[in-house]
Amino acid sequence: MPAADYIRVEHPEPHVSRGREMLAVYPELRALAGPQPASAAWIAMLVAAQMGLALALGDRSWHIWLPVAYIIGATIDHALWVLIHECAHNLIFQARLGNRVAALTANLPLVFPAAMSFCKYHLLHHRHMGEIELDADIAGPTEARVVGRSSLLKTLWLAGFVLVVGTLRPRRLTRVPFVDRWTTINMLVQVAAMTALVAWAGWAPMKYLVASSVLAIGFHPLGARWIQEHYVFSPGQETYSYYGPLNRVSFNGGYHNEHHDLVAVPWSRLPRIRAIAPEFYDGLQSHGSWTALLVAFLRDRDVTLFSRVVRSPRGARAREP
Repeated sequence: MPAADYIRVEHPEPHVSRGREMLAVYPELRALAGPQPASAAWIAMLVAAQMGLALALGDRSWHIWLPVAYIIGATIDHALWVLIHECAHNLIFQARLGNRVAALTANLPLVFPAAMSFCKYHLLHHRHMGEIELDADIAGPTEARVVGRSSLLKTLWLAGFVLVVGTLRPRRLTRVPFVDRWTTINMLVQVAAMTALVAWAGWAPMKYLVASSVLAIGFHPLGARWIQEHYVFSPGQETYSYYGPLNRVSFNGGYHNEHHDLVAVPWSRLPRIRAIAPEFYDGLQSHGSWTALLVAFLRDRDVTLFSRVVRSPRGARAREP
């Protein structure tokens, strides 16, 4: 059995140096960077589709709306999360304000006001990858110990992942204020939108919307993306990509090594990074099935929430002899 501790390293995260090496060898990669305004149209269409489904299915039996929420609703919401991620990196519009408005729009069917806090914590994840006090993508030691190696507890953890990332993780990062101007705006917009929806159509559509939102980042094949990205399956490798067919419904969300290496490249051009510079990726382990990964994570007692690389803060590493 592995020790109940993280994989501790003192070297910097690998993506900055690999990105520089790739750009030195293939300067044409720079042309891939820049915003993709067409993503705004995708946000509008997906939000309209999800709200339309909620209105159409709200008063139906759970035998109807729940399977639709699992198969279609969760897929739409997961895609919206990927587009919110694009907003975090200013990859839809040039101006930051436009990206924030787009993120607030994408947040509407997700019920919970989470877009602005996600953007804040996600950028910290890039700047302080593996630094446990600033990287909300890592489970804290208490969270990891409680879940442990149990398949049942890992299943419950993943099923309730929306609560984990929305409540537990922000409280762990005590150095980062949770409430700021944009999270307040996010809360006000979302409360106003959900209040208007209930006043117009009653509470029935909320069942479908809440289920879709929880499933999108929970116990669902798409939910395996949270395991795929940084849980260690190959010693010495910190980040993993997924190259399976579900990238087609998740805006290439599986191309995670590529994203970390060149963060200014939008979703539509991520596959071209690997196509242009294959030698930088062919030697890395990747995943070909999110479903198989989900099953493996739940069944393998050696893969726990401690299966993550953590490192000392950059300032502490710089002070070492």
